[in-house]
Amino acid sequence: MISDPVTELRLAGAPTVEHIDFEVLDGFRFPDGGGLPDSYRAFVRHAGWGRAFGLWLVYPPVLPGYADGLHGRGERLTERFRASYREGEAEGFDWMTEPDGHWSLAATLEVFAWSENGDALLWNTASRDANGELAVWESRGGGSLHHLGAGLRQALPLVRTRSEHSSGPRPFAVEPLPAVRL
Repeated sequence: MISDPVTELRLAGAPTVEHIDFEVLDGFRFPDGGGLPDSYRAFVRHAGWGRAFGLWLVYPPVLPGYADGLHGRGERLTERFRASYREGEAEGFDWMTEPDGHWSLAATLEVFAWSENGDALLWNTASRDANGELAVWESRGGGSLHHLGAGLRQALPLVRTRSEHSSGPRPFAVEPLPAVRL
């Protein structure tokens, strides 16, 4: 049996899912016609809304009237990320794309998770593979681009290891957080 780094995540209690918009989770389409990656949908179904590895907030699609949604908070963070990279390119700050990226990549990256340290996990929406997965990238402090894998299942072990270096090992991978109304 093949292990799945998404569904094997241990939770500190029942997942918070009452505010998640499961119709959007399954029905949303990117401009390329593809939906949200299966690994992300599995993560949201398994972990709900919470803090992963002591640092990461993975934004689910939420029902109207709730905070911290993929298509609210995630979109605003994506706009800030892209504006920062446009400014960086104009200023010639080539270090912002190191070690794995390039300037044109920034225009196709979308934030789906944010760390309490100011780092972002992003999908490359121009990189959908045959399984519908989108490559996952990390921007550390808005000043670097690190390729983490072809999808969330490949990226999660790297995110976990790096998070443990920052916040130490934890008995649970995900701490459920309460749903917050706007």
